[in-house]
Amino acid sequence: MKAVVMAGGSGSRLRPLTIERPKPMVPMVNKPVLAHILDLLKRHNFCEVIITVQYLADLIQDYFEDGSSLGITIHYSVEETPLGTAGSVKNAQRYLDETFLVISGDAVTDINLADILQFHREKGALATLTLKSVANPLEYGVVVTDDEGRITQFLEKPSWGQVISDTVNTGIYMLEPEVLDGLEPNVAYDFSRDVFPPILSKGAPLFGYIADGYWCDVGSISAYMKATADTLEGKVHHIDLGHHIGGGVWTGQGVEIAPDATLYGPIYLGNEVKIKGGVVIQGPAVIRDYTIIDNRVQIERSVIWRNCYVGESAEVRGAIISRRCSLKAKSVLFEGSIIGDNSLIGEGAVIHPNVKIWPSKEVEPGAIVKSSIIWGSQGRRVLFSRYGVTGVVNVDLTPEFSARLGAAFGAILPKGSLVTINRDPHRSPRMLKRAIIAGLPSAGVNVWDLGTQPIPVARYYTCHSEAVAGVHVRLSPYDQRVVDIRFIDDRGLNLDAAQKRRVEQIFFREDFRRVYLDEIGTISYAPEVVKRYTDGFLQSINYDAIRNAQFYIVVDYANSPVAAVLPGILRKLHCNVVALNANVEETRMAIQPHEFQAALDRLSLIASALNTHIGLRLDVGGEKIFLVDDRGVRLNNVVAAAAMTDLALRASPGGTIAVPVTMPNMFEQIAAQHGGRVIRTKVDEHALTKVACENSVVVAADGNGSFIFPQFQCASDGLMATAKLLEFLATQQTTLSQVMASLPPFHVIYEKVPCPWEAKGTVMRRLNEQCRHNQVDTTDGLKIQLNPTEWVLLLPDPDRPLLQIHAEAASSAQAKELIRKYASLVRHLQE
Repeated sequence: MKAVVMAGGSGSRLRPLTIERPKPMVPMVNKPVLAHILDLLKRHNFCEVIITVQYLADLIQDYFEDGSSLGITIHYSVEETPLGTAGSVKNAQRYLDETFLVISGDAVTDINLADILQFHREKGALATLTLKSVANPLEYGVVVTDDEGRITQFLEKPSWGQVISDTVNTGIYMLEPEVLDGLEPNVAYDFSRDVFPPILSKGAPLFGYIADGYWCDVGSISAYMKATADTLEGKVHHIDLGHHIGGGVWTGQGVEIAPDATLYGPIYLGNEVKIKGGVVIQGPAVIRDYTIIDNRVQIERSVIWRNCYVGESAEVRGAIISRRCSLKAKSVLFEGSIIGDNSLIGEGAVIHPNVKIWPSKEVEPGAIVKSSIIWGSQGRRVLFSRYGVTGVVNVDLTPEFSARLGAAFGAILPKGSLVTINRDPHRSPRMLKRAIIAGLPSAGVNVWDLGTQPIPVARYYTCHSEAVAGVHVRLSPYDQRVVDIRFIDDRGLNLDAAQKRRVEQIFFREDFRRVYLDEIGTISYAPEVVKRYTDGFLQSINYDAIRNAQFYIVVDYANSPVAAVLPGILRKLHCNVVALNANVEETRMAIQPHEFQAALDRLSLIASALNTHIGLRLDVGGEKIFLVDDRGVRLNNVVAAAAMTDLALRASPGGTIAVPVTMPNMFEQIAAQHGGRVIRTKVDEHALTKVACENSVVVAADGNGSFIFPQFQCASDGLMATAKLLEFLATQQTTLSQVMASLPPFHVIYEKVPCPWEAKGTVMRRLNEQCRHNQVDTTDGLKIQLNPTEWVLLLPDPDRPLLQIHAEAASSAQAKELIRKYASLVRHLQE
């Protein structure tokens, strides 16, 4: 038997779901609606199918091809312009030489087609319309029949005053070929308006078969959600949802569900779906293939398509999320909201009820969206954040994205130039690094692969080699799901704003430089990476003083690549080292805060028990150090910065130090004791680095474990900070505990206050107006000097909808009171 499936609809009422796919290709639980129709046809022995296509026709043709994979034969009838229901079937008339079925490709049904065929033959009908009784017939064409099933009247979308029957036209017809004979080719016709009424008026055998079973026209968002729920609840028969694991939960292959996740069916989980810890899902809900639902997410009555990511503590209630979308942590989607394909919802963003986000849009972190985003916000236009190009691996940062990023970076560099590339040991950076390597040579750039090195080593080598730039790919130390891609210039420093903009422009315009085959760049391993770094390193310190001191220290290498470089340096310096975590382990590149604190506690305990000169832990990138003194006491990061700057100024009286505006006043006191001066910088790595390199600074410190010694290299280097600390202690014949005891006291408190993006500018302007009679420093944010010992800094967070408040006072209680006062003021100014 033959069947014609009408699949040319654009589905305007389903937008934005149908922006990038025809209506019949909208997924219904585990496969497109059209695929369920084809399964129904095959089940009733309609094995030769003609699919009429028009809108995005190639997507249907590419998906189903010739039908052989389904065990049926498929022909395609392509319309250049829409021809209506009957006109599209007329366009396929060359295939129709016997009784045939016409069915819509965008309906969900389990109606018995064999019964319709039997009824049609028994009645000797020219055309049989399949009818269904519905509760509300106003949106459909009502069909009135007599006791024999012969149609007596058509009512197209009647008012309640016209309703004399509840049987409606389902769009499923059994027809004889001669029905099409009177229609002109390539002319638009509609069955209900142009074909069936003339047949009725001529008295030809036109019958209506009132069917049992399920039928739903998926013509609107509400109908789509209803059909999805009905399918999950088993109201649509003969649909295979996969493996039933109990509790109304069906799964595909390779699904992972955390033991403490809570699922209330009916729920469908597609292939390779991952449900993390603490997740709560309330059905009916669909989560399609390769989607990741992260920790503590709450989902209710929602549909999430394939290849999506839902971040920690997000809430999705009664929403639809299309393909390849990313919802960041703590975002909220309310009832009826729809997120189009390839969209990004920022951290903490709130999408109000019934808001529709069209495809390829980006909603900023913390934004509150109350109206649909259709034409504006044309997708992501910024690549770089505080830590480089950052994103969730295989969600935001994919291999194809990374290859394009490498090509964009290569396009800003001279053809034939050399770029270094480095990574940490984790498999995610390895994958993305190889993709970037693939992109760079396409722009005519040669690549030197550094392998797996600490970040300071990669920076130094890039600066002191023929390379004009470099790339470092690392797992974020703060989140194992996130990868940071850093780009550095020929000085080993992060790109400046102008260079970043050039990369972004090329990336988003896709204006890549594609060179001819004999200009494609080469890929090779860089020579003598560690040796070149070590040689320069040892020439930059007081080698003999450290060797003669015979230091006894405990070093925690954090299972990082530092363990392949620093031990050799310390052996040359005759240090007796107790090594912790000296094996490189890819699974330890990102650890939880409590694990980090436990490691510092363990370091302190070991240093105290062994009576070492110092204990220290390096971060996994080798850029930061965290200290324990000779008594086993852990140093606060600000105290460590103060101790290092004090030691540096003792060694270089009258020198200059650089610290961010957030650091306490004691740095000015320390500098004054040694005839030095302090340069305050923005709370930004690039700003601190820039000042350190351009002002003959002896040391720069950020108060978070990073130290820059510009005499060696103008970048944070935890290995050099370790050696310089040992050098200072040796040459000044002092201990770290003695240095700490000499430091001035300080009391600094920090707090974050929520502030929407759109309110930040207004709040800062009003604060500036209110504080115009005070001494105000605008190096970064507003630093209000209340008196010589007290200040408050109000700083808009660059990545989140927050205002940071820092305060210093003569006591902790006074500092807390300042924080309370200004936090209250910030909240008031938002009103």
